Amino acid sequence: MSSASQSRPWDVHRLPSVEGRTFLVTGGNAGIGYFVAEQLAATGAVVVIGCRDAVKADAAMASIRSRVPGAHVRHLRLDLADLSSLETAAQELDVDRLDAVVYNAGVALDDPPRRESRDGHELMFATNHLGHFALTQRLAALLCAAPAGRIVTVGSFAARSERLDLDDLQSTREYRPKRTYGRSKLAQMYFAFELDRRLRAAAGTVLSVVAHPGGALDSLTPSRPPVRVTTPGERLRALPAGILLQGKDAGARPVVRAVLDPHVQGGQLWGPRVFGLRGTPRREPVPPHMADPAVAARLWTASGELAGTDPHLGFR
Repeated sequence: MSSASQSRPWDVHRLPSVEGRTFLVTGGNAGIGYFVAEQLAATGAVVVIGCRDAVKADAAMASIRSRVPGAHVRHLRLDLADLSSLETAAQELDVDRLDAVVYNAGVALDDPPRRESRDGHELMFATNHLGHFALTQRLAALLCAAPAGRIVTVGSFAARSERLDLDDLQSTREYRPKRTYGRSKLAQMYFAFELDRRLRAAAGTVLSVVAHPGGALDSLTPSRPPVRVTTPGERLRALPAGILLQGKDAGARPVVRAVLDPHVQGGQLWGPRVFGLRGTPRREPVPPHMADPAVAARLWTASGELAGTDPHLGFR
């Protein structure tokens, strides 16, 4: 990027050109992840969509190509709930370096009963947190090979009101889907902030940043057929909510800024400007409970034992 582009105020509608870079977006086939992938593709970068379902990935890539002429997008089969598959996925990425990975993929279950991954872990904790934790080790060398690699973890406003139960990380004693989801996202954010502390201690070049979309609704999101179609009726009913909330296209913008802005630093939290719910991206203070290093260290140790990873996740 030129010095002029670096000094210009951030404009969500005029993203910098970063042709030659490669970005991986987990869950880039739908929701926030889709719009992150679409916006990043407009920068000239190669965007890899990590997704279990090839049909859904093909639909997302077709939609992006129809809106971004010349977009460089491809699919990587990625199942975060299957820890044994992550090494193969990283090898199939088939790149010399990775400039950024966006940890966006997630599962949100609405109803009981409690479900488990094939590894025997609670499904939301396994997919949203544990899979990304384990994937980091597989991507470490590729991120270190980039001049300034970034790991951008997509958090959630829902995590603000939750607290981790370190003795019941997988909700085996009491399972409530919304609470378990919120705690899985909180675990992701704890991990990202702890990863930043460890990367700083190792004096590496990789940054760990957290971003969240605020209040992002499907009904306020522009249609992207065949990925998703928002009907006129849905739009009309959502108009009152638009005072405080936004669509997922706007919710992707803090994440995209966390990936691209050269002024973003490790350990920062980025979200929407208006009450953390809507608007242009800005830096936010990290909530005190998310910055607790003692809790983060215990979560790190427990996650490493569950995922069977190297304690340093490949960063030394």
